[in-house]
Amino acid sequence: MTPFGEKVRALRDARGVTLKQMATDLHISSAYLSALEHGKRGRPSVQFVRQICAYFDIFWDEAEEMERLADLSHPRITVDTAGLSPRATELANRLAQRIADLDAGTVDALLTLLEQAPAPRHPAAARRARPPRR
Repeated sequence: MTPFGEKVRALRDARGVTLKQMATDLHISSAYLSALEHGKRGRPSVQFVRQICAYFDIFWDEAEEMERLADLSHPRITVDTAGLSPRATELANRLAQRIADLDAGTVDALLTLLEQAPAPRHPAAARRARPPRR
C-alpha cells in the first residue's frame, strides 16, 4: 500500500464509504481504485487527487497533504545518482536491495533521518528520484 492509498482508504473508512460506492461516484472502476489504494498502480494525476479531495470535502492544508502523499506514492521508483558521490550511489543501491526486509521501526528511523536533513539546495535535487519512464 502507498501513503496515498492508505490515506484514501482511511478517509473512506472514516466516512463509511465502500470502495465500490466511491468508484461509482467518481466514474472510475473499482478495480482501478483498489489498485491505487494497494500500490499496484502508479501515482495518480493531480487532477484525480483534486477530484478525491473534492469528493471528501478536503481543502487547503489537507488538500496539499493529499497532493504530497500522491507525489510520494509511486510504487516503482528510480533514483538518479549521476553526479553524486560514490557513497550516495552505494546508499541508493543498498536501500533498493534491502528495503523489503526492513522492519517498521527501521523504516521510521530512516524517514526521521531524512526529515531532519537540510532541504534540497536546488529544485532539481528534489526531482532526482522519479518514477521510471515508460
